[in-house]
Amino acid sequence: MRLISIITSSIFLFFILSWVWMNYPETRSFTLDFVSKKKFNTLEVRYSAEAIMENNKRTLLKDSNHTFLEPDLKFHPYLLMEVKYNRTHDKTGEGIILWSLVDGEMVINTSSWEMTHGFKDCITYNADKENFKIINALATRGGSMDRENLSRILNVDNDILDSWIEGCRRKNLIVQNGNHYRLHFEKPKLQVMPETKVDHSIVTKAAKYASRINKRYRPAQIESIAKYAFGNDFAIRKKTEIYLPIYSIVVQNPDGSLMTTYFNALNGKKLSQTFHLE
Repeated sequence: MRLISIITSSIFLFFILSWVWMNYPETRSFTLDFVSKKKFNTLEVRYSAEAIMENNKRTLLKDSNHTFLEPDLKFHPYLLMEVKYNRTHDKTGEGIILWSLVDGEMVINTSSWEMTHGFKDCITYNADKENFKIINALATRGGSMDRENLSRILNVDNDILDSWIEGCRRKNLIVQNGNHYRLHFEKPKLQVMPETKVDHSIVTKAAKYASRINKRYRPAQIESIAKYAFGNDFAIRKKTEIYLPIYSIVVQNPDGSLMTTYFNALNGKKLSQTFHLE
């Protein structure tokens, strides 16, 4: 009798856990993170902290009263996707995309680590396929367009166009000024090729016991936005999570205050002040 009770309880628990696993992506993400906590894939560190400090010494240390403190190395999560897409009407393009799971933006090229601007809000406000019809149309014209040209480009009935526009306005993705509509991002950068330009080979290796930055976005959110943004012919062949090594270079000022600057350990370059390291 006791054996039957144990088996019944085990089956019930199995179905409960299966339901949670299938219906709660956060649970899957947490579990996978926990399992892989001791080991994860990271992009190769090409520049040491000492080399970066030496190369930027004149900029970071204003005089002899300013001193470097011990640098810190953290790892920033990205989604690496192998993709294919329509490069032209008669040619298919293939490549990879690096997309930040913290900033919500795509890396345009690895040399400067230039990134898009606007996808983060699209993820935050759950932009969908119809929203991106408006967003992409505006992006092709520098981010702004009047209703007449918008209607001509999209070639849909006025009722449908009105519903698409209103959907974007409700999500704060566009704003209206008279008869003109514009993207509601400062200096939007969305009209890009669906491929990260890689100026040197992407090498990954296993790392252990390192400090990792928490993810703000799930891979599934990145996948959805990429598919909406880049159209029906965009396909993701393979995806994996990798980490970018980031140095925190700290300078102590004469008054005891600290100034922290972040550097990309892959290309040795300073990161934007808007870069998130939390």
